Amino acid sequence: MKLFHGGYIEINEIDLTKSKPFKDFGKAFYLTKYQEQAKIWAERLAKERKSDAVITEFEFNEYSYEDNDLKVLVFKDYSDKWLDFIVFNRSKMNQSHEYDIVEGPVADDAITLEIEKYLEGRISKEDFLVGLKYHKPTHQIAFCTLESLQMLEKIKKPHYVNDINDYITQTLILDFNFSEEKAIDLYFQSEVYEQLNDEKNLLYQKSWKEIYTLLLDELDLRK
Repeated sequence: MKLFHGGYIEINEIDLTKSKPFKDFGKAFYLTKYQEQAKIWAERLAKERKSDAVITEFEFNEYSYEDNDLKVLVFKDYSDKWLDFIVFNRSKMNQSHEYDIVEGPVADDAITLEIEKYLEGRISKEDFLVGLKYHKPTHQIAFCTLESLQMLEKIKKPHYVNDINDYITQTLILDFNFSEEKAIDLYFQSEVYEQLNDEKNLLYQKSWKEIYTLLLDELDLRK
């Protein structure tokens, strides 16, 4: 399974000591199978750090789920057990769970607000779970121990999310004297941009200049 990590630096070596506590599935290294979700994480962190948004890709050996030496917990969907586990890990106490790998949905900002209502007794657990029925699918896998990290292999060069978009739009402005608004509209409405953000497409592995050339071909702007 291909997994993506969104951040503000390239991940060359995973250091669990740098992981923050009180996260959904505890202190761990987090990845997702959704590239677009990793992109959102990367852009948010990059904005906070005033840095580049970087997506690092890994290959995950799913046979590890059959390894009796690893303890794995999987939540296939939002559930009362998922909620209890989230609350356990987010509580400000010195505690940790026993699992090497935990997989399941994300408690994003909107869900976190509902969790707070639930903890304050303003909504019941049943009402909380009903409200998640139509929530957009999310996904995360937490690698919580050194043993679990052995199941990951970095397989591609990092994808610098912000750089590609900025370089292409700015080059359109310089090459064709477009306004910034026109350059942004042309690029973000193009098939090239759509393919660039398709996790099944390998276009993002190319340099921004190669992607720019493809865009010019699509827009019939080649000189």
